[in-house]
Amino acid sequence: MKSYVARRLARAVLLLFAVSVLCFLLTRLAPGSFFDEIRLNPQISPQTIAALQARYGLDEPLPLRYGRWARSVARGDFGFSIAYNTPVAQLMWAPAKHTLLLGGVAMLLCWLISIPLAVWSAAYERSWFDRGVSALTSLFISIPEIVLALALLAFAMRSHALPVGGMTSVGFDELTAWGKAVDIARHMLAPVVILVLVGTPVIVRHLRASVAEVLHAPFVEAARGCGIGGARLLFRHVLPAAANPAISLFGLSLAALLSGSLLVEVVTGWPGLGPLILDATLARDLDVVVAAAMLGAAMMIVGNFAADLLLLAADPRIRTGSPDAG
Repeated sequence: MKSYVARRLARAVLLLFAVSVLCFLLTRLAPGSFFDEIRLNPQISPQTIAALQARYGLDEPLPLRYGRWARSVARGDFGFSIAYNTPVAQLMWAPAKHTLLLGGVAMLLCWLISIPLAVWSAAYERSWFDRGVSALTSLFISIPEIVLALALLAFAMRSHALPVGGMTSVGFDELTAWGKAVDIARHMLAPVVILVLVGTPVIVRHLRASVAEVLHAPFVEAARGCGIGGARLLFRHVLPAAANPAISLFGLSLAALLSGSLLVEVVTGWPGLGPLILDATLARDLDVVVAAAMLGAAMMIVGNFAADLLLLAADPRIRTGSPDAG
């Protein structure tokens, strides 16, 4: 078990290092820079622009620039934002918390909805309930995320049923603690609904297929012969046996926590990392872009590592090194 965890940790560290090198090099080799628009201003001399580039180390060779950036990562700064004149970590801290709040709530609701839907759909295969779940999941899988976001945003704006844009209302500081929580929840509702409609169908499809396969296993027939049935059979015996694909999917959903919410944040005006990354990309504020890419890679690695640990705890074949382990 210790060697299994050690191998996963070593692989995660190497992967994160490789991603950092690749992201840094690709962003620096791309054409254009933060000072391109400044060069168009005739009142700013080329000598001034050259001095600014030297101040931020943009005239150094790429290996030196990467080393300087890596040292800033070791200090916890994750580079320096030229546009905001501040370390990237300070700039991203508040939006990252908002993104994690939004994505975490959406992911929790996705799994709370998907597990019973998938289990009961597999248990009542070819029933009207199963056909209805399959039709709805097919519908929402086929609709692009941007279309769902724009449709819900248009509904919210025309009906005035939900607040659109921002995280809080005017006069938020004057509300009680409960009132503040309700106000934030109302602003979260639209982006959370979009993320749930996008994420739930995929989880339901994968989990239903896994549960349906286990339902035909001999031990399930033996359990039915012993008088075990209904919800006890499904959730206590069948679901744990079908857990391996679901655990792997949970790791992927945790990895998609950041990337899945960025577009929704931009469309709905949620003050998370999405608008910040979009502005940084358009302004060529490269350290912010690299930090966002590294955050996404770190979440993917953490998600896969969490899935590996859950599989290690759930599947004895992995602990014993069995060749049949998934």
